[in-house]
Amino acid sequence: MILQTVKFRTDLTEEELLRIAHERAPRFRAIPGLIQKYYVRRAGPGEYAGVYLWDSEESAAAFRASELALSIPEAYQVVGAPEMESGEVLFPLRD
Repeated sequence: MILQTVKFRTDLTEEELLRIAHERAPRFRAIPGLIQKYYVRRAGPGEYAGVYLWDSEESAAAFRASELALSIPEAYQVVGAPEMESGEVLFPLRD
């Protein structure tokens, strides 16, 4: 499994961000290989993250190249470049 975190900043209000996230959620649910996605509020004002759990690096890479992934900065009016990190899950604490 692959864990990917995408951190970003936006000037949208949290209410606007959540409305957009809920509207787009069905498209994310349909992504092959996406096990789970968490929508995260970070510590600073306007700072959020998407945390993705993928079944494989191939699924994560396919998503990164997709129209849906490429539309994220515009949809959430991202300020600056998003910060992305990923790594392989060694083992889960709970099954």
